[in-house]
Amino acid sequence: MAVRIIKQYERGVLFRFGRVQRTLEPGFRLIIPVVDVLHRVSLRIVTLPIQSQGIITRDNVSVGVAAVAYFRVIDPVKSVVAIENVSAAIDQIAQTTLRKVVGQHTLDETLSETDRINLDIRENLDVITLAWGVEVTLVELKDIQLPDSMKRAMAKQAEAEREKRAKIINAEGEHLAAAALGEASDVMMAHPLALQLRNLQSLVEIGVDKNTTVVFPSPIMTTIAELNAFIAREAAAGVPVAPG
Repeated sequence: MAVRIIKQYERGVLFRFGRVQRTLEPGFRLIIPVVDVLHRVSLRIVTLPIQSQGIITRDNVSVGVAAVAYFRVIDPVKSVVAIENVSAAIDQIAQTTLRKVVGQHTLDETLSETDRINLDIRENLDVITLAWGVEVTLVELKDIQLPDSMKRAMAKQAEAEREKRAKIINAEGEHLAAAALGEASDVMMAHPLALQLRNLQSLVEIGVDKNTTVVFPSPIMTTIAELNAFIAREAAAGVPVAPG
């Protein structure tokens, strides 16, 4: 008898006289030399890079797309009997499936709907690989290369969108400012004295600087006289007037 040890992450496919005898679980195993042949199969997930493919999208844009696939053996016997080299076979079928699926989408869909494309590729691969005792657990597009002309066009489009948003914001600000000025104008027209008071306030603000000489024009002096008369009338009528 011969001793064989099968690791925790492995399964053993035992052939006797060229026929599959059984699947061996992890641990200490005895086989008959010459008569028995043991194939160890790893059940761990395998990472498989899918090299960049030149693909024509549905809207006739040439792109380079690279991806990565993850697969694992779920049936040790099939993985030994049905296929000679699992990794090489999946690599080839993954490349053709990547070209097929991405070619069914437009460029915008390829850039914005990667999750759906990843799922479509995985489902297409599983249809084939499950017959080999292998399950593709995940596919991810990891690099999408665009032509230089397309990159420049997209950059111009993004710049145009930014300028459009800036113009809209400026227009909204000007609209709000115009509305506020209109309301203020209505108030001033309804209360002429308020307009004169605003002029006086502006002159006072100018006169804060000690080096500034303020010359009051004749209309301003008239306004001051009118203001004093207004305060006198309010006082005579018994209306309290706030001190200036």
